Amino acid sequence: MSDVIREGDDVLFYLDLRRSFLVRARAGRELHTHKGVIRLDDVLGLPYGSAVRSSTGHVFFALRPTIRDYVLKMRRATQIIYPKDMGLILTFTGIGPGWRVVEGGTGTGALTAFLAYHVRPNGHVYTYEVRPEFLRVAEENIRRLGLSDFVDFKLADITEGIEERDVDAVVLDIASPWEAVPHAYEALRPSGAFASFSPTIDQVVRTVEVLREHGFVAIEVVECLLRHIRAEPGKTRPEWLMRAHTGYMTFARKGLPGEG
Repeated sequence: MSDVIREGDDVLFYLDLRRSFLVRARAGRELHTHKGVIRLDDVLGLPYGSAVRSSTGHVFFALRPTIRDYVLKMRRATQIIYPKDMGLILTFTGIGPGWRVVEGGTGTGALTAFLAYHVRPNGHVYTYEVRPEFLRVAEENIRRLGLSDFVDFKLADITEGIEERDVDAVVLDIASPWEAVPHAYEALRPSGAFASFSPTIDQVVRTVEVLREHGFVAIEVVECLLRHIRAEPGKTRPEWLMRAHTGYMTFARKGLPGEG
């Protein structure tokens, strides 16, 4: 990973917390913003983190994009799971390097990218999607992030079955997750992790009921409310607006039958 911006590298031009622009540095190209134009020739060869002035004199910082930046800026065909919820999915499941993960509901590929990024270099993500147009967008997004080697895309309905066996985790973002619970149980290794993201509490209630029926244990349901703080001398306070409800997350582990 180079500290210097090279031809073809991605750069996040940061103006402030609400305004940033993710572009690929190409000679002869320009970034047009409401705060002026940035000539990409001017950033080639600069260290990441450098301050760059636009044509109107506004200062941008040329930062190396993180996985969070890519997720928030990627092309969308559907609503995405936000990083605040993705982080909890990793925390509650333990997903990490070397894990084999099945995902149901690829959508735009935001969660797919986040999972693939964290199972590298020896893990893999198998993602199921029923809409071919969504799958095409997701494949394009994953390719841009350089994560294609860690993802298998499947045009299939996960509620009708999961091909993989002895996987470490199953993560769902689908309308009826309870329909995939029996298949998740069969696909998971003993003690494997289950996670489901649902916008409504009715989905959660039904999913938890079916999880219990199929031998899952350690069932938890959580919601993450994220509030930013405006930190300024003499004026530090919570922001007026916050990203509150996005969805409920249901977590469980695969238990084995027996009297204990």
